[in-house]
Amino acid sequence: MAERRICLSKEAKDGLEFLKRKKLQKMRSDSVNETVGFSTMARSGGDALRPTSASCGMRLRVTSSDTVSKVHGASTVRGGLMKEKVEKLETDDLKWTERLPECPVYRPTKEEFEDPLTYLQKIFPEASKYGICKIVSPLTATVPAGAVLMKEKSNFKFTTRVQPLRLAEWDSDDKVTFFMSGRTYTFRDYEKMANKVFARRYCSGGSLPDSFLEKEFWKEIACGKTETVEYACDVDGSAFSSAPGDPLGSSKWNLNKVSRLPKSTLRLLETSIPGVTEPMLYIGMLFSMFAWHVEDHYLYSINYQHCGASKTWYGIPGSAALKFEKVVKECVYNDDILSTNGEDGAFDVLLGKTTIFPPKTLLDHNVPVYKAVQKPGEFVVTFPRAYHAGFSHGFNCGEAVNFAMGDWFPFGAIASCRYAHLNRVPLLPHEELICKEAMLLNSSSKSENLDLTPTELSGQRSIKTAFVHLIRFLHLARWSLMKSGLCTGLVSNTYGTIVCSLCKRDCYLAFINCECYSHPVCLRHDVKKLDLPCGTTHTLYLRDNIEDMEAAAMKFEKEDGVSDLITTDEDLYKYPSSITLPAAKEDGYTPYSTIYFDFYTEVEMTSHDQLQSGNPVMSYEANASCISSVADDYECSDYVSFTTNL
Repeated sequence: MAERRICLSKEAKDGLEFLKRKKLQKMRSDSVNETVGFSTMARSGGDALRPTSASCGMRLRVTSSDTVSKVHGASTVRGGLMKEKVEKLETDDLKWTERLPECPVYRPTKEEFEDPLTYLQKIFPEASKYGICKIVSPLTATVPAGAVLMKEKSNFKFTTRVQPLRLAEWDSDDKVTFFMSGRTYTFRDYEKMANKVFARRYCSGGSLPDSFLEKEFWKEIACGKTETVEYACDVDGSAFSSAPGDPLGSSKWNLNKVSRLPKSTLRLLETSIPGVTEPMLYIGMLFSMFAWHVEDHYLYSINYQHCGASKTWYGIPGSAALKFEKVVKECVYNDDILSTNGEDGAFDVLLGKTTIFPPKTLLDHNVPVYKAVQKPGEFVVTFPRAYHAGFSHGFNCGEAVNFAMGDWFPFGAIASCRYAHLNRVPLLPHEELICKEAMLLNSSSKSENLDLTPTELSGQRSIKTAFVHLIRFLHLARWSLMKSGLCTGLVSNTYGTIVCSLCKRDCYLAFINCECYSHPVCLRHDVKKLDLPCGTTHTLYLRDNIEDMEAAAMKFEKEDGVSDLITTDEDLYKYPSSITLPAAKEDGYTPYSTIYFDFYTEVEMTSHDQLQSGNPVMSYEANASCISSVADDYECSDYVSFTTNL
């Protein structure tokens, strides 16, 4: 491993040197009266310290005090632990790896394999209960991934990230080595390096049993001798062949096609999003890992293993997501790593995709965990809100992309609300996708719905219910705005989706803007409390077809299955607004009533050129560099516009 460390980037070497200095500082500390052994968990690519105790756990320093104090997030009293924040990982007993149940495995026929989303809707009722599932492809690629990346894609190279393989302390210093850059490789050069590392460690050029490597991985994470691995994650590109004679590349299971299929809501996005609508490659080596995470906006993901060694996955059902986050918050993180209190605290840190810890922690707290061992030629699908993590058994090449179907909308609404709680800019125009899908359903004929499966009907009800919630709230918000008398003009909203300058929620149907057009605000905020530097002029931007949408919402409310759902989850669509329907009804409000604003002249529609001369309306295309499926926040200007199409 010495050769590889010498070749690491200066950033990586500086980061590792920092870890060594920090370790020495801890070892030299003499202000300790007592030590209690316990193990902390690791972040993938994080500033992780090699354990210092013989039992492979970190040493928790506890002073002999009669008062209760917090040490590394653990409550202590009289020198002992009252509550242990992180349970010890016993590396000499990894029998828990044998207790993990397998996720479902499906082997579709060529006929069943015709359309990915149709097949996934078929297996959804069963597979979604596990969070992940595996699908064995009946088609084989005739052009290997290596040939695609070395021949079809000229000059294909990628830069790795360096991942420290060790347990981490959960404090602010952990961020130092999260994303250390490694070296730049061709596909073949990386394969040679990865195979050399494997052969040096195990004196073998072939594969080893999956169960053996799983135990080896967790031993290495806890107290192994390997300092780092290199992982090429989030690499733009695809290894599916474009050759017309390649059966898998020509099929709809080619991940370049999945997000744009007719049943995927992401087909409505006009601009591609790398890693979301366009696939990315993941080229790994022995013990390279992907940390516990959930997909952006709780989307589906589909992952294909092109070649190489197996990959172990761990998945959590979406129904257990909150329980998972609670366990992570209480048993993995220390308080100083959490940016916010409440149930969103762990969610916020998990969005960084840097948290790795053994599933045993979840098993011990009754969180369901399922395992999949993915081999070449197999797909792994993760369902909405399903947390997952895993690692590679050796050199391999995988590929992944996102998609969404009708049943995703309730999950997307939860994600949008949580992003607003954390003031995070959304990646997708969720509100616009709801409206576009709902209006397409409204215009479809009844005959088109005769052959729908129960899963497809449920997906349509999810779209309609989400749409009704949204239209109901925005009607109430417009009525409240009218009653306030603070709206000075009404113009036609011809933009796609903009992002609220206050809460970062995406707005499609309506928003308020100020006199200088620099502070777009969604209708979830109280206009009376707006303190804008340019004055008190508030113009309402509203869709011309709002009445058609309200008519569609009224029609959907009367349908079986929708009327039963419209009273649930309403808060997801109004946050952070304090407007409530009961209070409004006492003041004379009636749902879907006609709203008349009390001013005599309509403000002239400001041209796009005029807006560009002030604080610009940034188009989704112009702002593409700020929109990433990997980044967790955005350094963009105040006004971002998304665009979708039909």
